[in-house]
Amino acid sequence: MSLQDDLKALVSATFSDLWEVQQTTSIPEPADLKLGANHAKDLETATVLYADLDGSTSMVDSMPWYFSAEVYKNYLRCAALIIRSETGIITAYDGDRIMAVFTGNGKNTHAVRAAFKISYAVECIINPALTKQYSTSDFIVKHVIGIDTSQLHAARTGVRGDSDIVWIGRAANYAAKLTSMPAQKIWITEDVYNRLNDFEKFTTTGELAWQASIWFAMNNQRIYSSDCAWTEV
Repeated sequence: MSLQDDLKALVSATFSDLWEVQQTTSIPEPADLKLGANHAKDLETATVLYADLDGSTSMVDSMPWYFSAEVYKNYLRCAALIIRSETGIITAYDGDRIMAVFTGNGKNTHAVRAAFKISYAVECIINPALTKQYSTSDFIVKHVIGIDTSQLHAARTGVRGDSDIVWIGRAANYAAKLTSMPAQKIWITEDVYNRLNDFEKFTTTGELAWQASIWFAMNNQRIYSSDCAWTEV
């Protein structure tokens, strides 16, 4: 068979075959999912966090390659370690951003706390170290984080020897889209906000840590943003 015939057969089977869906409460690995069949894992509810560097294109265009590499490495490493410390599972590195999924009780609180801590790491660890090393540069690391919660399905895609998990559900899409909002902020959906403890809603001085706004691009939904950071990691 030609490659075209193979592609036609694959596409036809994927569109027509029934799905085998299994309930799960844990984050699946690629090996847990069938590659050559319509097989999915269903997380009844999960919270997705996307953390994204802002202005990375202009950084790459204007700064030495090694400078950009150091910023990438430091931001993604700090974010990954913080996410893990807050029980999140890292599911993807995509260029200059990281995706993580949180499950279980307190998943929204853990995700938001991770976001606050990542902001702390940017403001109080990464940028001071960058300024110390590159004292003649006025570059400042900026970032944006998006978080949403919803039912989530996981399926495996790719080819044998080179496959990955694709995440299907509102939380994955909305969290990613929220990172296109103005930088230096954490953006969460109303569903996430309504599930937070008061400790994550208010500052240490008792002021509301979040500002409500309307997401005009997504059917005028209410979303919340914060430029607060944790006081430590």
